[in-house]
Amino acid sequence: MKAMVLHKVRTPLVIEERALPSPGPGEIRVAVEACAVCRTDLHVVEGDLPHPRLPVVPGHEIVGRVEALGSGVRNRRLGERVGIPWLGHTCGHCPYCTSGHENLCDDPQFTGYTRDGGFASHVIADSAYAFTLPEDDDPVALAPLLCAGLIGWRSLVAAGPGERIGIYGFGAAAHIVTQVCTWQERRVLAFTRPGDVAAQDFARSLGAVWAGGSDEAPPERLDAAIIFAPVGDLVPLALGAVRKGGRVVCGGIHMSDIPRFPYRLLWEERQVVSVANLTRHDALDFLEIAPKARIRTQTVRYPLEAANEALDELRSGRLQGAAVLVP
Repeated sequence: MKAMVLHKVRTPLVIEERALPSPGPGEIRVAVEACAVCRTDLHVVEGDLPHPRLPVVPGHEIVGRVEALGSGVRNRRLGERVGIPWLGHTCGHCPYCTSGHENLCDDPQFTGYTRDGGFASHVIADSAYAFTLPEDDDPVALAPLLCAGLIGWRSLVAAGPGERIGIYGFGAAAHIVTQVCTWQERRVLAFTRPGDVAAQDFARSLGAVWAGGSDEAPPERLDAAIIFAPVGDLVPLALGAVRKGGRVVCGGIHMSDIPRFPYRLLWEERQVVSVANLTRHDALDFLEIAPKARIRTQTVRYPLEAANEALDELRSGRLQGAAVLVP
């Protein structure tokens, strides 16, 4: 099998030939059809997330076909198409797992971070943390749903039922969430890097009622704001844009430090909350909603060997939508 491997943070991935792995008890081997490139992968490569298991194969927005079954696997069949997300395994017995909050598990495994991921031709996954996907859909189009879609959905749920949703950082997650909001008849106001006219046009093309720079005041108060950009400076800006009792959701796994800001921005029962990982219930809910909302992902295809190029494009902010590796 081929794999793009991270041996040391802040260094390029290296392509390697490896022996084809065998699935252990409860595991499946999946032949990768497509794997989207997430900002979290960039955080892993750049060392923003502590203690990755090195060497590691990044990638956690995986679409593929089940190729081999480990002992005890009864919920999968050979040839079935599955999706493999960031949450790769949980302990099942800590207080978080037993109370319905497995996303906060005390002893989790994460695909492409603490276990090998999908920047490869094949990947091993825990069968209980893989999800059935449509057989006839384009795997490249499906791949961004496995994290950009899932974490975007969890962020939207955390934002609450408000009608006016501000989205800061218009990348892969935002372009999916905007389509969900439009289907739900909510109003999306999109905030991009100042001067990024292309991203603003992209947001409007997906249904945003307004798009402007993050340094601009929106034309109406927001019921909630979701921040996908890993920029702590956006938190006080978003607090200043939401109404009394509004909520700011930080949807990223990593963010630069939030600067000091006056208490008046938080006062009047405004809230700042974070979203961490996802649960399998989130995935089942979102994957049921995605076809109803007729979500169409915008993707740029790269061969597996061009993973470093795709990461560079993501780093620079030049991508519209999502980069997807195709082995």
